[in-house]
Amino acid sequence: MRVTPLLAAGLGLAGLIAGAPAASPRVLRLPHTPPAPASLTPSGSSTPSAASPSAPSSTPDWGPCPAAQRELVEAGAECARVTVPLDYADPGGRTIRIAISRIEAKDRANRRGILLSNPGGPGGPGLASTLGLRQTMKDVADRYDLIGFDPRFLGGSTPVSCGPAGPADPPRETTTPRRDFEDTVRRARDTARRCFAHGDNAALLPHATTRNVARDMDAIRAALGEDRLSYYGVSYGADLGAVYTQMFPRRADRVILDSSTDPDATQYELFRRAGKPLEEGLDAWAEWTARHADTYGLGTTGPEVRAAVQRLLDRAERRPVAIGGTRLGAPLIRLFLRQFVQHQEYDPALAATVRTLVDAAAGEPVEPNPELAAILQLLNSPDLADSFTGGAIFMCGDRGWPAGGWPEEPRTYWKNIVRSRATQPVFGPLVNDMTAPCAFWESTPREPATRIDNRVPVLMLQARHDNNVPYDGALALHRKLKGSRLVTAEIRAHGVYGRGAEGKTPVPCADRAVNDYLRDGTLPAADLTCGTEEKTG
Repeated sequence: MRVTPLLAAGLGLAGLIAGAPAASPRVLRLPHTPPAPASLTPSGSSTPSAASPSAPSSTPDWGPCPAAQRELVEAGAECARVTVPLDYADPGGRTIRIAISRIEAKDRANRRGILLSNPGGPGGPGLASTLGLRQTMKDVADRYDLIGFDPRFLGGSTPVSCGPAGPADPPRETTTPRRDFEDTVRRARDTARRCFAHGDNAALLPHATTRNVARDMDAIRAALGEDRLSYYGVSYGADLGAVYTQMFPRRADRVILDSSTDPDATQYELFRRAGKPLEEGLDAWAEWTARHADTYGLGTTGPEVRAAVQRLLDRAERRPVAIGGTRLGAPLIRLFLRQFVQHQEYDPALAATVRTLVDAAAGEPVEPNPELAAILQLLNSPDLADSFTGGAIFMCGDRGWPAGGWPEEPRTYWKNIVRSRATQPVFGPLVNDMTAPCAFWESTPREPATRIDNRVPVLMLQARHDNNVPYDGALALHRKLKGSRLVTAEIRAHGVYGRGAEGKTPVPCADRAVNDYLRDGTLPAADLTCGTEEKTG
């Protein structure tokens, strides 16, 4: 889940590798279907409101899932589309269609209802994401209809794309930090232009918001004839779940929010706040790498390893590193570092990658190590371009939390980059950069940011050393969700539930807490901590 959205969020990576081919735009297909009648709000009002979805006029017409969704096909899932308003303030107007999948509950006698999920991003499609929970849910999965869905404008849900980029610039042999920043601004301006000029996007993109995705979720619930829905969301998906509890408190059943953020911060503020814990995560990695100096040769102490990383970045800021048929500048190397440092299980991969890049920067004839080669391949794939588009449209569609709030002036980003270098020399230039093209977006958000304050029962999970969405943010949301319980995992990770299914070290007590809650609806009596005995390293 967590690789492509994070990479896609980083600086418009489709253009960061010099010589990378531009992705071809997908054909925009927007069916015009009959308007759907308004449904009741949670309070029972029939008047369309800020929270009220419009229910489809009929139940979904289930059929086979697309062949490209191999996991769903092999699992015997069904797929369909749900018709929803493009603009919930105009429920009788234009409509779009949301792609959904279903694996029906096997234990019909103990069936609880439906379970939806979102894998994060923003910008990640989710048609198969709920299926991915089944291994960790074990027998509990049999009590739910597992419902996946692609958020609006992503995957199979009336997908949008930006127009094609122009020819990529030839590989650059020398550069400067300022020139790299100006390249980022240029790409952001071009992305905004291409997105709004392409197809029917100018009419669609103002409706790409987290609040509308929450409304779509409730429309799915209504279309399936359910009174309530259960939900699991990770990262941005956790924030989406919190928005749903605020907008539809009476429709929320058993809700799990994994790795969430401070609801009083904007997305740009959240990015900036990650700088300090990212540096701390790099410190922890450097200490691990120093203990394995015989293998990686980057230093025998943590500070020595850090110094090797800094020398690599300093050099790449002047002369991008030639490797694998391309040149990697400092912005991209910083993004690689962020991708690896978020999970303690990735320490060996990060050490091997840094070793490879240090050797390449010194002019040695080296090939990319397997982990670096895999990321380079991903960066040249159309999937990344699609994910970046999805992330951009939601980051620029929200007014504030959870995805919006980006400064309008490029100089604001540059000033923050310069100031960050003193205390965050590795990650400051990354987290303060113009990650999203919102400064040049051609529409303004139509709704305010969602303010969270409710007593809906919620189970929250957070890794104490999460350097993607820092722990303090989860504590802030925990205080706002007054009916919540927080499970803290004493690990460096992003995402707590289901780690074993992803090939990482599981957190058994967190997995049990989630499964117990989904099974019988009982939250832990108090907040709990999954102890250090479950750490690796």
